[in-house]
Amino acid sequence: MQPEGLIFDCDGTIVDTMPIHYAAWCSTTAKHGLVFPEERFYALGGVSPFEVLRMLSEEQGVEIDSNAVTYQKEAKYMELIGNAKEIPEVMQVVRDNHGKLPMAVASGGTHETVEGILQQCGIRHYFDAIVTSEDVNNPKPAPDTFLEAASRINVAPEKCRAYEDADMGIKAILAAGMQAIDVRDMLAEASSSTRDSPSDPTNQ
Repeated sequence: MQPEGLIFDCDGTIVDTMPIHYAAWCSTTAKHGLVFPEERFYALGGVSPFEVLRMLSEEQGVEIDSNAVTYQKEAKYMELIGNAKEIPEVMQVVRDNHGKLPMAVASGGTHETVEGILQQCGIRHYFDAIVTSEDVNNPKPAPDTFLEAASRINVAPEKCRAYEDADMGIKAILAAGMQAIDVRDMLAEASSSTRDSPSDPTNQ
């Protein structure tokens, strides 16, 4: 399928922010008596922070104001984003298609953090629309975030190709009727190609 629009998740897809997010989560959840293991964090990749906190609160029997704690976590994240870097393999796709296809970001984060990280990395101008968990009633793994992104770039969902790095996000893409590209496969293939390429004889 030749896509007419491209949609990208943000964290872990176009920007390598997942370790930074986890550091912010650890700092915040510890203050409120919540436990959030790293394995669980990655398993919930793409899920909005509001929903993550609702789940942790309910499972662990700890009452919190999920909205207030979300903004505490996001504030901590914003303190740390100076260390964030773009993911070259995915950003190459973005740059190759800039000016050729409309492109959007569909993220489970908040507007402040998504806009902040894109500006920090100097890549905000590549995207025609930004959709976050605050723009839809049902965030990922529901398809709403991706559907809203398609609507904002005026491309039918079935004519969109979307990129994600988490199972929840892939589920949302497929539910939206879009072609899904798993960034983890892209990065694994790129890593394999690097290992298999012949060494530079000038370095021998």
